[in-house]
Amino acid sequence: MAEMIVKSKVKEAVKAIDPEMRINPEFYEALEAEIKILIEKAVKRAKDEGKKTLYPRHV
Repeated sequence: MAEMIVKSKVKEAVKAIDPEMRINPEFYEALEAEIKILIEKAVKRAKDEGKKTLYPRHV
C-alpha cells in the first residue's frame, strides 16, 4: 500500500501544537501503521452493516 500521510502536513500539525516538538523518522512509520489499522476496522464495520461506502460512524 502506498504512503497515505503527507509528512510535511504531519510536521505542520505537530508544530501547531508545540513548536519545539521534533519528530523521529520512525514516528511516521508508526503513524502510517495505525492509520492502516483504522481504515481496516472501518471497512469491516461498513461491510458488517452491508454498506459499500465508508461513513464517519465507521471510524
